[in-house]
Amino acid sequence: MRRILSVFSLLSLPMLAEASYWNHNGSVMWLSADGNSREFYYDQPSKTMRGAGVVSGTLLFNGYRQGNRYYGTARRFSKYCAYPIEYEVSGRVVTETKVVLTGRYPSYAAGCRPTGQWKDDRLVFTYLHQ
Repeated sequence: MRRILSVFSLLSLPMLAEASYWNHNGSVMWLSADGNSREFYYDQPSKTMRGAGVVSGTLLFNGYRQGNRYYGTARRFSKYCAYPIEYEVSGRVVTETKVVLTGRYPSYAAGCRPTGQWKDDRLVFTYLHQ
């Protein structure tokens, strides 16, 4: 269950030299910021995320920043689904080195069947370096 990036998606990735790097649950992420637009990509996925099919360059969050708040779409990677589960999140810039987003995502069972249950999610990004 590998996620393969298309040539188009590779061309649309931010330049790594201009990226800032962040920790998220043991994965190293890079943040692309263009005006108010914000995107978090996996740079070095954790072992757990690699097991779910996440590779370097996989998009986790895309949205925008308005003042001290982020709004957008996050993705949840499941061993039960061949594609990421998208759900809405929002949150705030706690400090310039910490961003916290929250949302609710649908739960899935084997065969990528929805269970009808929803779970709360909290995504914490902590700044590492430029």
